[in-house]
Amino acid sequence: MGLQHRKDDIAVLTKFKLSRSEGEECNGPETISTAGSEIPSSSEIDKRHQSKDSIFFRDGVRRIDFVLSYVDDLNKEWEKKLERRKEFESNLQKAGLELETEDKKESEDGKIFFVKIHAPWEVLITYAEVLNIKVPIRENDIPSTVENPLDCVLFPLRLPEKVMHPEPDYFTAPFSKDKQELYLINDESTFFSPSMRNRIVNYILTRCPYGTEEGKKKFGIKRLLNNGTYTAAYPLHDCQYWKKASDPNCDSERYTLYMEWARFLRFYKEQPLDLIRKYYGEKIGIYFAWLGFYTEMLFLAAVVGLICFLYGLFTMDENMSSKEICDPSIGGEIIMCPLCDRDCEYWRLNTTCESSQYSHLFDNVATLFFAIFMGIWVTLFLEFWKRRQARLKYEWDLVDFEEEQQQLQLRPEYEAKCTQKKRNPVTQEMEPYLPLTSQAVRFCVSGATVLFWVSLIIASMIAVIVYRLAVYAAFASLMENTQTLQPISGLLTPQLATSVTASCLNFVIIMILNFFYERIAIWITDMEIPRTHMEYENRLTMKMFLFQFVNYYSSCFYVAFFKGKFVGYPGAYTYMFNRWRNEECDPAGCLIELTTQLTIVMAGKQIWGNIQEAIVPWICNWWGRRKARNNPENLYSRWEQDHDLQIFGALGLFYEYLEMVIQFGFITLFVASFPLAPLLALMNNILEIRVDSWKLTTQYRRPVAAKAHSIGVWQEILNGMAILSVVTNAFIVAFTSDMIPRLVYYYAYSENEDSPMSGYINNSLSVFQISDFPERNEPKENPENFVICRYRDYRYPPDHEKKYLHTMQFWHILAAKLAFIIIMEHVVFIVKFFVAWMIPDVPADVKAKIKREKYLTQKILHEYELEKLKERLCQGDKGATEKEFIATEGRMELSRAM
Repeated sequence: MGLQHRKDDIAVLTKFKLSRSEGEECNGPETISTAGSEIPSSSEIDKRHQSKDSIFFRDGVRRIDFVLSYVDDLNKEWEKKLERRKEFESNLQKAGLELETEDKKESEDGKIFFVKIHAPWEVLITYAEVLNIKVPIRENDIPSTVENPLDCVLFPLRLPEKVMHPEPDYFTAPFSKDKQELYLINDESTFFSPSMRNRIVNYILTRCPYGTEEGKKKFGIKRLLNNGTYTAAYPLHDCQYWKKASDPNCDSERYTLYMEWARFLRFYKEQPLDLIRKYYGEKIGIYFAWLGFYTEMLFLAAVVGLICFLYGLFTMDENMSSKEICDPSIGGEIIMCPLCDRDCEYWRLNTTCESSQYSHLFDNVATLFFAIFMGIWVTLFLEFWKRRQARLKYEWDLVDFEEEQQQLQLRPEYEAKCTQKKRNPVTQEMEPYLPLTSQAVRFCVSGATVLFWVSLIIASMIAVIVYRLAVYAAFASLMENTQTLQPISGLLTPQLATSVTASCLNFVIIMILNFFYERIAIWITDMEIPRTHMEYENRLTMKMFLFQFVNYYSSCFYVAFFKGKFVGYPGAYTYMFNRWRNEECDPAGCLIELTTQLTIVMAGKQIWGNIQEAIVPWICNWWGRRKARNNPENLYSRWEQDHDLQIFGALGLFYEYLEMVIQFGFITLFVASFPLAPLLALMNNILEIRVDSWKLTTQYRRPVAAKAHSIGVWQEILNGMAILSVVTNAFIVAFTSDMIPRLVYYYAYSENEDSPMSGYINNSLSVFQISDFPERNEPKENPENFVICRYRDYRYPPDHEKKYLHTMQFWHILAAKLAFIIIMEHVVFIVKFFVAWMIPDVPADVKAKIKREKYLTQKILHEYELEKLKERLCQGDKGATEKEFIATEGRMELSRAM
């Protein structure tokens, strides 16, 4: 509906103002509002006889749709808070809501007042029209889809039909107060689901005024929560999660969700998405639908990745490169140049035998195949998700829903902080606005803050790089001189020890920076004063994602694309800040180090995330409820139980999406270096679904229901990462792995037809004359009087006229790398776009159902209007009514024709 229909959201219900004297004040904290209904007073009802699972007022009839709580602390702000509460609750009653207050003496700790709110029928139908809520008009007569022939195989994964589809499928239409007899209203108390009811009440609460302070009109429950007037505002869960409610009028949907969805032992079962949507609303429902679909698609990627890993494992003994490195007569005779200045010694190539063998697990021909496969997989995932999302939009009555519909209302904070007004060119109504100069200043401060924090991440990454450069010599010396480390020196090389410790240090820094930046991002987004809720969420999403992207991936980008690429050569090394010599890759390549970095950061993030999501809320709730365990159950009421739970918050889903999108980046951007990444993600997500459902069902207050027809801006972020992943994986295969140099040697430089890869290691190492070392680089000791040493590069030997310059093979390899990147990118992009073009975003059967439903809905509405016109004609109201009757019949005929 347009803004012109919503000019004053509170005044729209003034006609439902309760019949009471003009000067009557709102009830104080120790009274019970009995507005307009016959409720026994608190003295007539013994709280001991009230079930702790009660979700009704004391009359046992009116449902509690929302609860407010406050503490009556006698400080200097006490009188001001009391006045605010009186004014606010008085205005809620004027808006038609009914209140009932529980005295603090009846609460578990004797300190908290609870104000229970009920929305009567007149309020619900008025705001159902304002919010454009769709309600049933006729049972759906469209035949269900054809049965899946695999249903018998998938039967163990299915949930009972009543759990999967808790309500019949209906044709729906936006609610209109003037056409109530058109809708299937069997019972007014249950016609609107609890999630719809709490959404309507929350809409009123966020816009209800509570007075004027400092010349400004103040309104909204959020402001009252911030200034301590109220301590909490939340809808109720319908029962305890571990047992059904004793009240037969309660559906006990929370219990059903816990038993069928939130327990880990149900990990192999499908999710009851319709029940999730009914209980929590579409916004949370669409998140779990996306997470479940993402996990299902990961199964295919995990299987292919595991096959590629097993290929590397089974062909490890056939790898000619590691054979030559491990061979005492080849690798044992090759003396390598020191890996650091002065303190490091010459070393034999075969000391890296084990690491070169493990490197083959991930650096083999299957790497190329898997990189191309994942480029296509990510397209299939995004395209099939669009189809799944389109089906959900139809099934959940979101086809005509646009986010702008929900966001037509300005944020209360925007309306409160913007004192200037201008005329809206569309609605021709005066509305608040933020001057351009103020916007520019706020954006500059915001941009500078984000830039500062991104720079801080880059500085921390440089610090970790300096750590790697500084401690390498210490690790080399320690492992050389410590006898206890000798047995594992082959596996735990100085390079690996440096990489592992640096990765762990980097992960700790990432977590610390995340902790602080999350608060900074919310602060600067609040400072910008976004106009609508969608604008607020989108701005915060982009800030957080940009920061997280740089924070989590910068170290992986360094190892993948910078480490070992700008080393120089013995005698002419390059230095960071003219002090620390740049790192070299292992003779077997840098890919194994990228794998180590990726594994530690990815696995560490997932483990830490699950601890934060599950264990921390459980401990907080256990600590908060420790006193209540000593009280009889019937004195610990439903609103008190929910009050002691954790707050999910408006940004609860934001953090869930962010966590999964960062994981999506790990399994797409760098998957060529670690084929097992999708398998790790799959195992984590199976746990994640149950952890998220468990904490939402058992550890958090019930969130306010909200609508959403898609995953929002995250879809565009996923699309961008899918495109970037093709580029990063092409560069990883070309520049980080040894795939291209080996292929060039195989086809152009091999001299052994029987074993084309023999001699590759010797070919890939250049020769340096030790006497050419400058004093800064030369090792302190050379006990075996080596004359030459080898290093990883393609340069001419010291006796060549082009001494230490790049050979033609270097340029051939570089050309092959660039050609590979161009070819791989074009092939994958062509396949991606072809697949995206081939797969329609909306399934054909869904399109047909949408058209059928629109036609039938229009027909039902037209027939209703026609019946009304006939009644008016029969009552003698002719004239214009006859023409209206003819026009309505004509519209029906036109609708049939269309």
